[in-house]
Amino acid sequence: MNLADEAIGTFERLGDLAEMIGRNPKVALELAPSALRGYILKEGEKNTFSLNSPHKTLYDWTYANEGNPAFRELYHRAYKGQWSAQDLPWETSVDPEDLKERYILPEKLSPIYNTPLMSKDPKDNARLMHDVLGFLLSQFLHGEQGALYAAAFTVEATPWFGAKLYGATQVMDEGRHVEVFSKYIREKLQRLYPVNDNLFVVLHALHQSPDWDIKFLGMQIMIEGLALGAFGLFYKFTKEPLLKELLRLVISDEARHVHYGVEALRDYYTKEVSETLRREREDWAYEIAVMLRNRFLFYEIRDKYFAGRISRKGWEKMILESEIMREFRRVLFSRLIPNLKAIGLLTDRIRPKYEQLGVIEFEHMKSADRLSLAELLAA
Repeated sequence: MNLADEAIGTFERLGDLAEMIGRNPKVALELAPSALRGYILKEGEKNTFSLNSPHKTLYDWTYANEGNPAFRELYHRAYKGQWSAQDLPWETSVDPEDLKERYILPEKLSPIYNTPLMSKDPKDNARLMHDVLGFLLSQFLHGEQGALYAAAFTVEATPWFGAKLYGATQVMDEGRHVEVFSKYIREKLQRLYPVNDNLFVVLHALHQSPDWDIKFLGMQIMIEGLALGAFGLFYKFTKEPLLKELLRLVISDEARHVHYGVEALRDYYTKEVSETLRREREDWAYEIAVMLRNRFLFYEIRDKYFAGRISRKGWEKMILESEIMREFRRVLFSRLIPNLKAIGLLTDRIRPKYEQLGVIEFEHMKSADRLSLAELLAA
């Protein structure tokens, strides 16, 4: 990508931030430091970066404040459900450019499917799909690394000892998820993409927040909820046996994680906080949802393959208007929207905004605390 194109992208990101200021100036102010580091300084493109987390660590010398009884139940389910990454069939041969027999995703889920940008040469389209898969799975991996750190933070910051015990099992889960996705990407795909700048801003913002509930909301509900939809989509469509088994195990963990987030925040937002704070969290969740949607605009694929053939604006319009990509985004949000409703952050006040995103149709589906693993895998 040339400097002019990069400058246009940065200008567009600033435009997105300006629109957020118009919608929710308080949320925009809170996210501004993260947006500076992600959109302007491009720190997500560095191999490593550091930040200080200002949250409090809460000790409980009585060990009596268990919180919701569901925390203890989830804790027992979690340590009984531990699995080893070494038990996966890593000897399985994987061809990321196979679009016929053992494909990772069908070609119809390519962002350029049925557009003039598709090549007449199937080999070109297979190579592009290889990168699409690398980009998507890389973002899942980066999200899992963020979840690893967020889970550790919630163990420190949560006010309930029962939640601390469960959170300890999630730290183990997330470490295992980082292990398996990293191994699959590096050994089978050999396509590790940098963290998308929208995901970087979201991860940075929730890590920088001093409020324990933001860490739960940002990770357990928003990022993990979206991941659950994405993993379910991959599990449904993939014909690649190693990835399918990997996803089955990861989904079994993620179902507990999002359930945990719903249990932790439902009573807090609906019964304990002021209406003013609840509205602030409602606005924050919406803006994060927009960013998480935007990370699937596939600019990285455009920059690698089509920078000289279609402008960023033209690419964005094509992706947003593509029926295939609209369906892709809707499925990803299918696990997020019911959970926002369950915790009281999908009121009549905010609902029209989610309607504009095209994802409100999922509000009547089951939330994570009511879904079985069998239902998740069958979706």
